[in-house]
Amino acid sequence: MISMKIYRQGKDILVSACDEHLLGKIFKDGHLQIDASKKFYDGDRVDHSTLQSHLKEATIANLVGKEAVECAIQLGLVDKASILRIKGVPHAQMIRMLS
Repeated sequence: MISMKIYRQGKDILVSACDEHLLGKIFKDGHLQIDASKKFYDGDRVDHSTLQSHLKEATIANLVGKEAVECAIQLGLVDKASILRIKGVPHAQMIRMLS
């Protein structure tokens, strides 16, 4: 399962999603760090299709973990070459500009 939380500010919709088993963990590798904090990522438990439907509407996404990142890749929102890996954990961000 994936933990997903949605934040709304004006016209922006931020989707934060994290593979459930990574919640609350911090991954460090040199100067790079991912903090999969429960405060930011802990929300509804969703499957791939539910996350993907919300990602289609998102203007910003912050994704941690293989499952969460793969959902965005499948939609063409994240390119595999832009994925950051820290201690083997994939992390990706997506920003969609509104016209």
